[in-house]
Amino acid sequence: MLPGFKFTLGYTLVYLGLIVLIPLSAVFLKTLSLTWAQFWSTVTDPRVVASYELSFGLSLVAATINAVFGLMLAWILVRYQFPGKRFVDALVDLPFALPTAVAGIALTSLYAGNGWIGQYLEPLGIQVAFKPLGILVALVFIGVPFVVRTVQPVLEDLEKELEEASASLGANRLQTFTYVTFPILLPALLTGFALAFARAVGEYGSVIFIAGNIPMVSEITPLMIISKLEQFDYAGATAIALVMLIASFTLLLLINGLQAWTAQRTGRTV
Repeated sequence: MLPGFKFTLGYTLVYLGLIVLIPLSAVFLKTLSLTWAQFWSTVTDPRVVASYELSFGLSLVAATINAVFGLMLAWILVRYQFPGKRFVDALVDLPFALPTAVAGIALTSLYAGNGWIGQYLEPLGIQVAFKPLGILVALVFIGVPFVVRTVQPVLEDLEKELEEASASLGANRLQTFTYVTFPILLPALLTGFALAFARAVGEYGSVIFIAGNIPMVSEITPLMIISKLEQFDYAGATAIALVMLIASFTLLLLINGLQAWTAQRTGRTV
């Protein structure tokens, strides 16, 4: 049994403050050392704005891809039996365990012009490594476990009687999935989408090697922050970080609001 409510709540608030709120407050406080003109000049620099567009845009695309194919992968792992299923199931967690730098080097080796896969793509005019496409590949790689592991337990607990009842009423498999199964899975799918997006926005290690880091082309925002820190421009680094923090929090808040609304609506429907 956990101790009383007051003690538990107090401990939770102290722990949350030390781990989350104080570091985030430091970002705000350090940024306040800049004047408004300096802050605006830093965060609206064309090179920085290009990094925003690249980081947030590709993160949304990667999270969307992971939502689609992560759902398919979770469905196969739950609903079908096949040789090597346990191996595939364990392989899903590889991006969790693999150091991000190792993932970046491995992906670069595969998709570079002389890599195992890149050597066949480049003659077709498809360049992956050192291009935005390479960043997308890395973000998809590190994000797919979040979708699979959030959808999988919901799918395992799904009552098959609901699908059987739908079939008995004359619905085909697509109709059953669309109107019965998918609405139940949607809140978990949105959660996985949000987690994959959040991970992708802040990803650095696996992206830095395959991106090429070409200004205005393949520079991600975390790299801009690191560059500011290397120049001892701590206020500039925290200013860019503050923009990322506010934008990420706003997007996640919208996604979580949509998730809550969907769960409430699904609950009423079911």
